[in-house]
Amino acid sequence: MNAAPDYRLQRNAFGRLELTAADGQTHLGVVPVRAFPITAADDGIGLVDPHGHELAWIERLSDLPDEMRSLVEDELARREFMPEIRRIVSVSSFATPSTWQVDTDRGASTLVLKGEEDIRRLHSPALLIADSNGIHFLIRDRYALDQHSRRILDRFL
Repeated sequence: MNAAPDYRLQRNAFGRLELTAADGQTHLGVVPVRAFPITAADDGIGLVDPHGHELAWIERLSDLPDEMRSLVEDELARREFMPEIRRIVSVSSFATPSTWQVDTDRGASTLVLKGEEDIRRLHSPALLIADSNGIHFLIRDRYALDQHSRRILDRFL
């Protein structure tokens, strides 16, 4: 385990994260941002101020003391919402825009795909699908999907 960080992280009276630097300066509204949210979710997390300026860098989440790690994990969970598609039930059309009925790790959902460019290839075999509302759906391994889902997906790739 690495040495304790030279800053303090806590929630203020309004429930927002604040970082107190080694020099005693306090930064309000601190937000944790993952460098690699899908491929290395617990490695490389920046703590940034509301203007996007990096205040601190966390090499590995597991290196933080338990209390600070819990604060960062809670804040990340509040900000991040990326359901993982387990099955594609149906699509309204093979032309875009099309409405997709999917089963995710968070239950059944409907998404509207505006165009094929909204399906982004990540590190193979992962895909990221952005719906018309800006919600990102993850397919961690497109080859692990059932045959019906793969057949539908292949029509859009």
